[in-house]
Amino acid sequence: MESEAIGTAASHTEFSLMSLIFDADPIVKLVLLCLLAASVWSWMVIAEKTFSLGSARKKAKKFEEAFWSGRTEDFDMRPGQVAGDAASRVFASAAREWSDAKRSVPAPAEAAAIVSRAERSMRAAVDREISKAGTGLGILATIGSASPFIGLFGTVWGIMNAFLNIAAQQDTSLGTVAGPIAEALFATGMGLVAAIPAVIFYNKFTGDLTKFGDQLDTFSQDVLVRLSRRASDAARD
Repeated sequence: MESEAIGTAASHTEFSLMSLIFDADPIVKLVLLCLLAASVWSWMVIAEKTFSLGSARKKAKKFEEAFWSGRTEDFDMRPGQVAGDAASRVFASAAREWSDAKRSVPAPAEAAAIVSRAERSMRAAVDREISKAGTGLGILATIGSASPFIGLFGTVWGIMNAFLNIAAQQDTSLGTVAGPIAEALFATGMGLVAAIPAVIFYNKFTGDLTKFGDQLDTFSQDVLVRLSRRASDAARD
């Protein structure tokens, strides 16, 4: 009989993760739901940025290889005649300036102006491409910084409930505070689960974006050197 009583008491103190969630305080449930949504959202952004940034860098490199393997003195839009990736759109901004300049024979001063306009146009195009490629990083930064504090709020609320249970039941045994304390710790864990991947991948994508920007900047500077030479030759002719 004594062993059965001990087994029955132990079964009442056991609880699973699901029962912990379903029996949690409504505020803690709301905190956990918000953190779960933030975690799912961050992984969606991570998956999208992994594909889009990798694809953008590969397409830009492919265009550069195709461009430099052709006639570097030709500043007509090529190859493919369609600006379908970041590098080709950056090049197209300079190609438009050269196309407009070819309608008349440029003077030496005009040749310098062509290069200057092309440089500003390409700089603006690079900035647009970087801004476009970086869309969504702000979400990861927000989730990474806010999730621990949201989890901490759930932790504080759970501990407060534990003290309220002690005051209501006048009992400091583990069974009185186990549920609220477990809820509090689980909220802390969920905050970290949402925040850690967001911070890690935010830093990774920021580095990838910097490399992508450097790649486009290098390409644009090389194009400007060829454009300057081409414009000077046209002015002398």
